[in-house]
Amino acid sequence: MTTLRQLEYLVTVVDEGSFTRAAELLHVTQPALSHQIRALERSAGGPLLERLPKNIRLTPTGRAMLPHARAALADAQRANCAARQAAGLEVGELQIATLYSITLGVLPAALKTWRKSYPDVGIRLFEHRHTDELVEAMSAGEADLAVGPEPSNWPGTTRVLGIEELVVVVSPDDPAAHGTTIALKDLADRAWVHYTPGHGLADVLNRACAQAGFEPRAAVHTEQTAAAPALAAAGLGPALVPANILPAGFEGHVLRPDPPVCRTLTAYTRGEPDPLAAAFIEVLTTVGLE
Repeated sequence: MTTLRQLEYLVTVVDEGSFTRAAELLHVTQPALSHQIRALERSAGGPLLERLPKNIRLTPTGRAMLPHARAALADAQRANCAARQAAGLEVGELQIATLYSITLGVLPAALKTWRKSYPDVGIRLFEHRHTDELVEAMSAGEADLAVGPEPSNWPGTTRVLGIEELVVVVSPDDPAAHGTTIALKDLADRAWVHYTPGHGLADVLNRACAQAGFEPRAAVHTEQTAAAPALAAAGLGPALVPANILPAGFEGHVLRPDPPVCRTLTAYTRGEPDPLAAAFIEVLTTVGLE
């Protein structure tokens, strides 16, 4: 029978890349650690680790088990925390996984409202560049809930929060800086403020331009979501950004794409949300995406 301790041993060996270092960290002898890994392998029906001369490598069976092992340990940790909260031994902590752009745009207003009602509940954010990374991390039990674009075929609970609008930003003296709307095809010959490959908004821009019949050229690539509108306002080229990340008094010229470019944002959990997660989802729904 597989135990949480065995799963902890497996995760630690993988993270440390060494039985010796894992045994030291876990405060057990190396033979005892090896014995528990072998017991786990018997339960799994095959080897989980390949012992190489200088490191450890997961077998296909091990790669299949590892995310579930991490999720089980994370769930156990949250269960223990919830029990201690119920016993009045400590205040709570809400763990939220999200994207960088959502941390900038959607979460500040929601967290401000949340703090007024739950001042003793700590918040821990896990921020990711891409939706795929966010979904993978949430599947592995990284956080209590995720806030991000709607995941496909998510097995847990999903709550639609609303539609997030993206806008085009240009400098005030840009040739396109007139009116309030623009067709992306009218910017087909321009070099864009683009996002680095692997950034979720890079995919959004590429898809929107493809639908307009062209592939965007990049004047500059940025890793930082907040840098894109600033670079566009400085004249490096148009940028496509979530409207809700633009600060008050933003000096660039803002244009709404025609047709609109939007994405559905959701909150989702691995199972039914616990009371804290459910309460935060209600706050998100009340505050909205603006």
